Amino acid sequence: MENIDFYFDEYSTVEMEKRSEEFYLEMKKRRSVRQFSDRPVPRKVIENCIRTAGTAPSGANMQPWTFVVVKNPQIKKQIRQEAEKAEREFYSKKSSKWVEDLGPLGTNENKPFLEAAPYLIVIFAQRYSFFPDGTKRNHYYVKESVGISTGLLISALHHAGLTCLTYTPSKMDFLNRALSRPSNEKPFLIIVAGYPGRDVMIPKIEKKSLKEIVKFV
Repeated sequence: MENIDFYFDEYSTVEMEKRSEEFYLEMKKRRSVRQFSDRPVPRKVIENCIRTAGTAPSGANMQPWTFVVVKNPQIKKQIRQEAEKAEREFYSKKSSKWVEDLGPLGTNENKPFLEAAPYLIVIFAQRYSFFPDGTKRNHYYVKESVGISTGLLISALHHAGLTCLTYTPSKMDFLNRALSRPSNEKPFLIIVAGYPGRDVMIPKIEKKSLKEIVKFV
């Protein structure tokens, strides 16, 4: 094991409180949107946001994630067609209560944002990988690791001045075929990223208060 120097920026208590509040207030403005502009986004911005996601901690430092950035209109169209096919089946079979709970969010089987937004970032979780000699290499805490990385990606996109939407089709195996990903990778999430459309509408929802989500013991 090789150790390297650790650089740590220490702040005063006052500065820590200030920085933590400022970041909270910035992230509090983040909202998921479903209407996107086709306005182009610099590739460098997306690359930097994914670099940020790649700094996430992971089980045994396996870094079990692959980010496939989709810009090609034909591939986006294919993803939309496959996703809407799965969604029509989902909405026709799910209980009315489930659909009722989704109502305030404005979701349905139509997913035009999959074509409208300039980028789809499809996140795959690597269930395992391979050593150079072809033998299997186990990964650990894959879902937890990829979930943390996804959270950093969402934060980075918002910090960069973009909007995004987390989208999980009811069936996602088609993403392996559409994006030519190997069987050891499992689709985890689609991040739709770009600028909000002029017709953007967001549901009126509230986040739980601090006292509802935390217990100090």
